[in-house]
Amino acid sequence: MGMIANTFLATGKIAAGVAGHSHALIADGVESIADLFSSVIVWRGLVVAAEPADEDHPYGHGKAEPIAAAVVATTLLLAALWIAVTAFREIVTPHSTPAPFTLIVLFAVIVIKESLFRFVLQEANSVQSTIVQTDAWHHRSDAITSLAAAVGITVALIGGRGYESADDWAALLASFVIGWNGWTLLRNAGNELMDATPDPGIVIRIREVAMAVSNVRKVEKCKVRKMGYHLFVDMHVWVDPQMPVVQAHELAHQVKDRVREALPAIHDVLIHIEPAGNVE
Repeated sequence: MGMIANTFLATGKIAAGVAGHSHALIADGVESIADLFSSVIVWRGLVVAAEPADEDHPYGHGKAEPIAAAVVATTLLLAALWIAVTAFREIVTPHSTPAPFTLIVLFAVIVIKESLFRFVLQEANSVQSTIVQTDAWHHRSDAITSLAAAVGITVALIGGRGYESADDWAALLASFVIGWNGWTLLRNAGNELMDATPDPGIVIRIREVAMAVSNVRKVEKCKVRKMGYHLFVDMHVWVDPQMPVVQAHELAHQVKDRVREALPAIHDVLIHIEPAGNVE
């Protein structure tokens, strides 16, 4: 859906920008082209991340997702830089006032892109996907540049002579917003690649579920990392020092099953059994 929308929107915005003498609208169209290429990267990243584990990748191919997300976030940063440079160049270059009909195009774009943002973000949250979330913010950045361009063109039309560059100033402002979003998304992708804890609340919940299992004395350590759609957990569980190995083994499986039942996003749980009181 995003790829189809970006194809039509990029074509329409660039054509309207050229015909209506709106450099902000042209820049907006180029940003949509960047969105289109980003959507291709997102799609391929999701395909690779969904591949099952194999001998060379025993933990699966989930890291393809944050790698693709980092590439997409980088294109946002590059798009922001291009828009800023282009806007500054047009500010110092005399040009005509944008045509009024460009506002109609921009308002339509804002509605479409904001709707796509909300839909894609909802899907991203439902599957906890970093790359889909990044793609959603690409749609929001497009809506932001379109809104900024609409404000700039409105000022240029109302102000008349001397205000021709208002839409360029608006594009320059939008570039900073897009750049900030790009940096935030790049940082999130980097955190996932570095195995940062996805959400502290998940660790708390895992500890609660594990402690509710009979004969578990304490959960000493609990580490969580994200791999594509899945979460992997490493934890140390304290048990009675006199507990037979077979019984401790069965307890570990009980903890693993309970945790996975409570949190379906967890793909695997690796449990290290510790005799109660041992802090090493």
